[in-house]
This record gives sequence, structure tokens and C-alpha cells, in this order.
Amino acid sequence: MDNREKLLQLLKEKALRFGEFVLASGKRSDYYINGKLISLDPEGLYLLSEIILEKIKDDKVDAVGGMTLGADPMVGGVITLAGQRGLPLRGFIVRKERKDHGTQSQVEGSLRKGDRVVIVEDVSTTGGSSLKAIKVVEELGCRVVKVIALVDRDEGTKETFARGGYEFEPIFTTSDLGIKA
Repeated sequence: MDNREKLLQLLKEKALRFGEFVLASGKRSDYYINGKLISLDPEGLYLLSEIILEKIKDDKVDAVGGMTLGADPMVGGVITLAGQRGLPLRGFIVRKERKDHGTQSQVEGSLRKGDRVVIVEDVSTTGGSSLKAIKVVEELGCRVVKVIALVDRDEGTKETFARGGYEFEPIFTTSDLGIKA
């Protein structure tokens, strides 16, 4: 079984729940995917990080990051694995709001003007969280090379990113989980 198949199995076993849920987008759903149950699981984070590194290996990326909280463990896993391989990949986290103390930054991590970055998130319904992160890093002069989500719920994210001119590569879609959107 390859890494993607193992990760899919973990998603189905640990992160997929059925019932009545309200999503971050405000939409109601009869299923919920808790991506943090994968990114905070040692095997899940390892597999996820391997797959993300594979997806970005030819993109000449300087940094990987995204909106807190969904991206936090993903960023840590990816840059740790990159570091073990001698790859100069930096990480960053985008806060929901600019902090009102210290440097008053909205981004934690080392981003530089001109950096080529990848935005990651755990589960995407509309792409709203990643779009917020994109806006912040572009204001810093960075170029978003691609957006990667653990799962795309097939509810408009792909179209949202296409309209903005961003490449979107989900690792899985709801159809991979056996769910019809």
C-alpha cells in the first residue's frame, strides 16, 4: 500500500464522521472531516508531509504555510521532513488577525519579499481560509505557487482558486472518501 492509500485509510478510520454539522463556512453538512485528527496523529502527519513534499518537489518553493489552526501541524511536519532531507524550506503561519503587541505581525515565520510559497490547509469547503492567507502573504510581496488541501469537500474550492489564478491540488476529494458532493 502506498502513502496516499495509507493516508486515505487513516482519514476514513479517524477523521470522517457522519451526523449533523455546521462547517466553518457556515454551511450545514451531514458529514464532517476533522483534518486535525490526521495532522496531529504521528502516522497521519508523516504520510501527509511526505505527500506534500512530493507535490512541491519541482516547484522551487521557499516556504510553506497557511492559516492557523488547520495549517499549523501540517507546516511543522513538512518543514521537519524537509530539514531532515537538507531542503531549505521555511515555514510560516498566518494569524486570523494582526497581533496588537510586539512586532504587530499577522505572519509568524520568516517570509521574504519575492518568496515562492505554498499554502496548505486541512479541509477546504469554499477556500475561504486559504484565500485569507493568500491575501496576507501577497501583501508581503510573496508569490503563491500552489494551494494544497488534505481534503477538498467539492463545494466550490476548485472554482474559487481557478478564478483567482491559483493552482489547487487537493490530496483527496470527498469522492475519494466515498461521499457524493
